[in-house]
Amino acid sequence: MAKEIVIALIDGYIDDPAALGVPPYISPMIRSIAGAALDAGADRVEYVSIDMIRKGRKLPDAAVSVVLSGNNVPGKYLRSMPMSLKELSEIAPKLKGWKMISGSAADSREAEAFNFIVKRDPAASLYDGISGKEVLERYRTLDEWNRWMLLGADIVTQHQDFPEPLVVEIESYRGCHRYRSGGCSYCIEPMKGRPLIRSPDDILAEARKLKDLGVRNIRIGGQTCIVSYGSEDDSEIPRPNPSAVRELFEGLKAMGFDTIHVDNANPAVISTYPKESEEILGIIADNCTDGNVLALGMESADPLVVMENNLNSTSEQVLDAVRLINKIGSERGPRGMPKLLPGINIICGLDGETPKTYKMDMEILEKMRDEGLMIRRINIRQVLPVRREFDVRVDQRRFKKFKEDVREDIDRVMLERIVPYGTVLKDVYMELNDGNVTFGRQIGSYPLLIGIPYKLDTEEFHDVFITEWGFRSITGITYPFDINHMPMSSLEALPGIGKKRASKLVMARPFKSMEELAEVIEDPNVMAGLKDLITLG
Repeated sequence: MAKEIVIALIDGYIDDPAALGVPPYISPMIRSIAGAALDAGADRVEYVSIDMIRKGRKLPDAAVSVVLSGNNVPGKYLRSMPMSLKELSEIAPKLKGWKMISGSAADSREAEAFNFIVKRDPAASLYDGISGKEVLERYRTLDEWNRWMLLGADIVTQHQDFPEPLVVEIESYRGCHRYRSGGCSYCIEPMKGRPLIRSPDDILAEARKLKDLGVRNIRIGGQTCIVSYGSEDDSEIPRPNPSAVRELFEGLKAMGFDTIHVDNANPAVISTYPKESEEILGIIADNCTDGNVLALGMESADPLVVMENNLNSTSEQVLDAVRLINKIGSERGPRGMPKLLPGINIICGLDGETPKTYKMDMEILEKMRDEGLMIRRINIRQVLPVRREFDVRVDQRRFKKFKEDVREDIDRVMLERIVPYGTVLKDVYMELNDGNVTFGRQIGSYPLLIGIPYKLDTEEFHDVFITEWGFRSITGITYPFDINHMPMSSLEALPGIGKKRASKLVMARPFKSMEELAEVIEDPNVMAGLKDLITLG
């Protein structure tokens, strides 16, 4: 009997502009690698995440070991981190069979321990290697793409977050409509050429397979602009195709996922084609889960930086897009969040940047704030030379001051608008205890980080009543709050209560009426702030 061919997939997590892969997300790339391996004749694919290894999981006895790791756009992570280079150097010698590495970790010195270093498409290169062909750098064909996503779907069940709070990202297309001009100077998507767009039928087939496996939450990602999905216009600013977007998202909604979110949008497309874009934004708002964020690539409000780096939109176009998304998406959905809000991406260190650039960036954000618009999140980062080197040396003090100004003068105001006092956010998944504070988030893209100022069991869902705002996170109380049975530590966290009043409440309970409770609290203003929050059990 022939020996079983096992392929080991070591998921060190990727975090790229076109793919989220750090838990609770699983990237489409790791799933495509699994599908390619099975398509090429492997008998079994064993998925092992870096978190599993950290907890003592042994590496599989495999014929081939593939590592996917690297974060081109590192963020702040709550309960997991991408594989470090130190971890990679420790794991590499222990891997069995011939070894392949991909993701931005393939650019590291530690990657030299691998037989094959793949920069483009590890699924395509692995398929060729297992099939006995030469391992070259190439992209998958559309047929391979669709086939591999179905074949590799099953590995989601091996992920430590399956079925909750796992979010499975599904790709809609690769490449960029601005490929002829080279696109934005920092981005690798235009280098992939003309957009290769998957049909609604193919995406829905993948989603249906995932749903049948037990997946509850998905994100349609991987594209440079979801508003341009399905467009047959080959220009730099393509005319949107609402019918293709409608077919896709109405089909996804009909499958009954708990969460459906999306990824990026090009402000220039929304600004240039407001009629078609308004229809598409309405389709997304109606068929996706609230709390959905369209990340807009402004990158810079400085016209010189826009020109020097061939950026995709002007600050005026970004403002047009933010206004239209607010118009369509600001209605609150059943989970308590607005249905669809814009996010803003700003990149510092691009060619042509001067001290005035930061002032221009701040001015456009202040204009959005002063108009009463909502922005869900503002991502500020320094450019990474993944495509080429840049001439600008970022003044770290100025960069830090700019970020602090945005957090203090813009972010907090936005949070108060998005979730005013008394907003109830439903289905908040408790992820982490830090001392007496429990941190949780709703499931989806860019969910708000919520601190509960007392200890709760993790891996549970709670509804949360919002009471305070920070610069990047908010504070809330589990809702409804049973004042007769909650521990004293949680009573102290109630607005206006504190330690002394909490002690009095514990001594006086159980309360049979709100009038009894009001007598102990002795402050009508505090009682007024609690009446919508508490219950007597």
